Amino acid sequence: MIDLSGKSILITGGTGSFGQKFVGTVLEKYPEIHRLVVFSRDELKQFEMSETYPKSKYDGIRYFLGDVRDKDRLMRAFEGIDIVIHAAALKQVPAAEYNPFEFINTNIIGAENVISAAIEKGVKTVVALSTDKAAAPINLYGATKLCADKLFIAANNIKGSRENKFTIVRYGNVMGSRGSVIPVFLKQRTRNTLTVTDPEMTRFNILLEEGVALVLYAIENSLGGEIIVPKIPSYRILDVAKAVSPDAEIEYIGLRPGEKIHEEMITPADSINTIDIGDYFMILPASSEKKRKLYLDFHQGNFVENGFSYNSGDNDQWLSVEDIRSLIKKYIYPKL
Repeated sequence: MIDLSGKSILITGGTGSFGQKFVGTVLEKYPEIHRLVVFSRDELKQFEMSETYPKSKYDGIRYFLGDVRDKDRLMRAFEGIDIVIHAAALKQVPAAEYNPFEFINTNIIGAENVISAAIEKGVKTVVALSTDKAAAPINLYGATKLCADKLFIAANNIKGSRENKFTIVRYGNVMGSRGSVIPVFLKQRTRNTLTVTDPEMTRFNILLEEGVALVLYAIENSLGGEIIVPKIPSYRILDVAKAVSPDAEIEYIGLRPGEKIHEEMITPADSINTIDIGDYFMILPASSEKKRKLYLDFHQGNFVENGFSYNSGDNDQWLSVEDIRSLIKKYIYPKL
């Protein structure tokens, strides 16, 4: 088990759903952490978060206003930091189609700023959060995240002889997070009509706790350059609708711009570099046979078959309507 006592950690986008869960988990498990920096651009969310995690109670907590677009601010924030979790991103698919360069500035230029600042300030470990939409992207959001993934992988070469390592974790929809379908359905159930884009649509599902555990795993168990993909269940959007309001009418509204029927986390093209290590898949960086052996020996994994893909529509793990309802009651809306 990783020990973060005495470490200094910074999380970009630290006031988001993941950031708040990560901060709460770290403060609970590692009360002796030296410094935990919440870096984000939203002063209101930082104030609200400081009410939950005040410095008077948690000596190591810090709140830094800043934007990943501002490299100078990152340079200042990264002073003395051991580990950076890069969770900051613009994420709404329709907004990306309408405001493409804003997403480029945050998701790509911001990623490069994080990499440069981490190298220059000697941050030992950087874990970047990716998304299933970065695999074979068909929308601008996914394309910017794929580009960011490539930047973080390449950073392991750019660093030269420095002791930085850059790793990526990639997962699907976080249950109940902002922008996910469940809060939308919970609002719509009062009118007894739920809007569904397509009856065949599926998505991967991960809980915030599982996302945090994945990041902690990546901090301890990576060489740098891996994309770590958890084995998680899928759900059908229609089953989510039934779980939220079994008697509601369904109104089909069609796919939004840039939306897929099924999401993918590992493509057939990725399969030649993908290993199975039990609870996770890992997409290894394309490299020499000598370096591939180094990764294989370290992770004790086996290569998947050529042409393998990890797709929400072809998954072998599925949440039933009852499973979904139970999770919603436990984590989102106890009164369901």
